[in-house]
Amino acid sequence: MSIAPVDPRIKYPSYVSFDEFIDVERLRSLDSYIRRRVEKHILQNEDPKFYTGPFTMEEGQKRFPGSRMIYLAASELPDSYFDLDRTDVWKPTQAAEEFTLLMDLIATLPFEATGRMLVMYDNEPREVPAHRDHTETDRLHEFLWMRTNLDKPLYMLNCDTGEKKYVEGYSAWFDSVNQFHGSEPTDKLAFSIRVDGRFTEEFRKQIPRPGYNLASTPSLWASLNEQRAG
Repeated sequence: MSIAPVDPRIKYPSYVSFDEFIDVERLRSLDSYIRRRVEKHILQNEDPKFYTGPFTMEEGQKRFPGSRMIYLAASELPDSYFDLDRTDVWKPTQAAEEFTLLMDLIATLPFEATGRMLVMYDNEPREVPAHRDHTETDRLHEFLWMRTNLDKPLYMLNCDTGEKKYVEGYSAWFDSVNQFHGSEPTDKLAFSIRVDGRFTEEFRKQIPRPGYNLASTPSLWASLNEQRAG
């Protein structure tokens, strides 16, 4: 399943819900607010398309599935996945001024500093193929995926068994390297928010760290939580 050895306690597919760490009611209250602004962007038809990268599960799958992105922070450097958490190179965009209530919410998240921030949306029933973000297992990206409603069907995939684990709540942090993730088509306007950055030191203290394969950290945390709950 994984592209390198992982802690034997880890189970895939898995993700960590952040619903207990964030103001979910405040997030949900932004649903119509964000929806109206996304609809305006759809009419303008100027936002860049989401790129899955080269690490799709099946060869020949679309790497530009059609979803689009509204950048709330931008970097002047050439595109590189390994710059997403370089908080010094990302600056608020003009779009951030359109989403001030969302930016206010982001400021309350457990980040010491933020890097890339974006709203991803799709107004047609299109699949985002299962993919990995990259293959560098020694790199851990601290990020948060969020949604204001339950319309977007995001899942983690165990490619060995075919098992899918869908995000049930409003937020998730997940291993995007050792497992595939994607989303299924829906006939509703689907949008989500992703914030990359650095977690606060206080928040990091509660995160269990594997001795190797640092990218698997979210799945170790999720698996240990599941074992304790069981």
